[in-house]
Amino acid sequence: MEHALVVVDDTDAHRDLLREAAENASGTDANLLLLMLLDESEYEHDLDTLESIGDVENVSYGEGTILEGAEQDANDIAREVIDGDFDLEWDVLVDVVEEDERARAVVQAGADNDCDHAFIVGQNRSPTGKAIFGDFAQRVILNFDGYVTVATE
Repeated sequence: MEHALVVVDDTDAHRDLLREAAENASGTDANLLLLMLLDESEYEHDLDTLESIGDVENVSYGEGTILEGAEQDANDIAREVIDGDFDLEWDVLVDVVEEDERARAVVQAGADNDCDHAFIVGQNRSPTGKAIFGDFAQRVILNFDGYVTVATE
């Protein structure tokens, strides 16, 4: 492993997976790319809310405010999980995607950044849910050009 992609979020499962990725990366001197995926509908709602607040305060909050906040969240999670225990550096990438495009975003980020390993948290879904919505982990495994480690929530 030379360059690993880790999908991060503010859950225990994601923190555990990040710790696992950090342990693997520190043993191989690999670099980490942390990918924070924002749901597009939540992002749009948050953007509308910030615009309303900005109108009241007579200031302009742009989409950069949300993206910078997400990047800061990813860095905070990494510092909490990685700092002190591992001598690693990481980069953060934030992407805004629709729910059904999450797997594509992971695969694309991995390809764009020459990642040879992906660490993701899969969702426990019923067979019907998988048929209707697809399975995030399965799509990443089938399309990612490298190894994929999947943890479950």
